[in-house]
This record gives sequence, structure tokens and C-alpha cells, in this order.
Amino acid sequence: MPRILIVTSGPLCRNPRVLKEATTLGQAGHEVTVATIANIKRFEDFDRELLAGAPFKVRSLDRVSSSPLAMFAALSERAESWRARRAIPAGRESPTALGPFRALRSLAMGIPADLTIVHTELPFCIGCDLIRNGRRVAADFEDWHSHDLLPSAQSGRPLRLIGASERELMQRSVYTSAPSAAMAAALHGAYGGKMPVVVPNTFPLQAEEPPVPRNNPPSFFWFSQTIGEGRGIEEFLSGWALTNSPSRVCLLGDVSPSYEARLRGLVPEGRKSSLSFLPITSPERLPRVIAGHDIGLALEPRLPESRYLTTTNKIFQYMNAGLAILATETAGQREVLENAPGCGLAIALDDPVALARTLDALVADRERMASMGRASRTGAESRYCWEKTAPVLLAAVERSLSLEIPTK
Repeated sequence: MPRILIVTSGPLCRNPRVLKEATTLGQAGHEVTVATIANIKRFEDFDRELLAGAPFKVRSLDRVSSSPLAMFAALSERAESWRARRAIPAGRESPTALGPFRALRSLAMGIPADLTIVHTELPFCIGCDLIRNGRRVAADFEDWHSHDLLPSAQSGRPLRLIGASERELMQRSVYTSAPSAAMAAALHGAYGGKMPVVVPNTFPLQAEEPPVPRNNPPSFFWFSQTIGEGRGIEEFLSGWALTNSPSRVCLLGDVSPSYEARLRGLVPEGRKSSLSFLPITSPERLPRVIAGHDIGLALEPRLPESRYLTTTNKIFQYMNAGLAILATETAGQREVLENAPGCGLAIALDDPVALARTLDALVADRERMASMGRASRTGAESRYCWEKTAPVLLAAVERSLSLEIPTK
């Protein structure tokens, strides 16, 4: 039974790509272990639900319990990470700026594996060490980490180190994967190596829900872990505030009181009751929440480059639930709209008046909305579901297990 180690850096409820990968490989007969960091206490219950009966094991660095050892380790690592981030402006970059590098590397090194798959920046640095120690490593580029975040949010990030680890993994991994063809081509063009395998962020098909429209007035829906700046929400609400046709907007995710107030301030007094906020919910419940709306919003920005190139969870979960889709025209989302004709509209966020006209026309045409919802679900069934994606992942893993470990 081939032994597969997956290394990530946070709760599995916030890493659906890791969860699907581990579950699929475990169900295929591999002995799968996920090495990660338990570092957000409020998500521990979600993770316990997800892991009930899971076909894989989890080995976590405990950084959330009240045990003296866990508390001391967490405090020491935070202090070390703070010092490492402070040294970056002076040109000294260390992986400890990204988190508990030594502890997670030690955990990964101690787990025997025929293949190790690394996700996110900190495990990428560990993956390079594993390659240098003769281990067979694959890397999943869910994001292009050295080209992620806006300049204002990059302070304290060892970007040169992250870029160097990405280059080494592209050139020395037994395979790499990316969520879109656009991302795969950009990574290959920047770093060389093998072309990444395209593994979209799809989900298992859920039970088919009634076709849209479901609500009167129609409901727009957007979700993420965090409701914050740089996600297109403000621009969308500026256009929605100018619409004449009745509709609702529902945003799901963590939001600060100040930012919620800022968003509500964009909406006229008479429309404020039509804007609602929902807290983060469990991964099991999220598809049912999505299915209760009519139009899914995929408002990815053109910057940073990683967001422009990728395809996120949103658009595929909207398709799964049979929602009509409004998507900004990024390279990643163009792929989806082209491969699932009729599922949605490409929109621009830089002209609120034009956006309002588009929204008014859509919510006034219930049959068009319903047709888009049907095309969306068809696109999920025919191409963009985990049932279609899993064989691509399994084939890449099986091929990699027979390859020689790169030595240069």
C-alpha cells in the first residue's frame, strides 16, 4: 500500500482542496497521512466533524490546547516568527517568518512516505528540504504565493524565499498541480519544469436542488472565509445600490464591525434591510446555504496576479448548486465561462451605472436566470465536479510513484 504524506499548515475545514485530496487518495487504497498545524481553536469542532470516518490519518502540531507544552511552543514560535519578519527589510529571509518551520519539518521528516504532497508557503519550503533529503515530492500550487496579496499586505513576507521554493518545486517535483490552465501556463513560463497538471477546485456533486429562481425578490450570494477589502464587494455594492429592480445581497464570512459598517454605508437607507451578513458555517452545511440563493457572485480582482489566474472554490460551488453566475473577467474565470456555456455573465466592476443596468436586466428576466442556473448545473455535472477531477489527481499520483526521484 503506497504511503502518501500531505503537508499543509492549518485547519482542514479551511483547506477543502487538501481534504478532497486526502479523502480521494485514501479511498483509492493509499495509506494517507495529513501533517498540519492545529492553530485556530474555533475551527477544531469543524475539523472533528470532517474527520469522523475519514479514510486518512492526521498528525497535527498542537498550538491551540491549554497544555503547558502547547502554550510554550506557540508562544516561542510566534516570537521567532516575529523576529524573522523584522529581519526581512535587512535582506535576511527565513522560513520561520511563515510559521513553525522547524517543528512542521521535523514532523514531516519523521513520517515515512513514498510520496509527499506539499500545499501553501510554509510546506513549500519544507518540500524543498525533503527533496534535498532524497524524498519524492509533489507540489500543489493552489495559489501563486510569491505573486499573491497586494503590495500593502506583503510586508513581513519573505517573497524571495517563497519564489525560490516555487522555482525549485517546479523543476524538481515529480509533479505539480494548479487549479486552472491559466495558472499552470504562467507558472511554467516563469519557472520552467514540467507543465502543472490542472486540478480545478471542484466539489462532489450535491443532490440537485430546485432550479432558480428560488426567491422573490432574487438573492445575490457571495462567500469567503473573510469579508474584506480587495475582493470586489465594495464595487459590486456601489452598482447594486443604483438598481431599480428589487433584490437582496447576502455575504457570508468573517467581517469586522468597522468594515460591515463601511459596506452598509454604500447602500441607500431604503435598501439596507436587503443586505445581510452570515457567519462562517461548517463545510457540510455550506452547500445547502448556497443553494438557497439565486445568483452567485465571483468577484475576483485583476490584482494580485494569483487571483487573476486562479479559479476559486466559489464559482464551482455555485455551479454545483445550480446558481446563475456573475463573474469578473479574470483569466481563470474566463476558462469556466467558456467551458460551461450559458452558465453566467462576465461583468466589470469599474462602472457602477453600467453594472446596475446589467443587474436590473438580469433580475427582471426570471426565465433567463433559470436558464443560466440550469446551464450552471449542467456544467458541474459534465466537467466541473470532483467526480471528473479526482481521476486526474489519481493518475498524476500513480504516475509519480513510478518515477525516479530527481537528484538535480
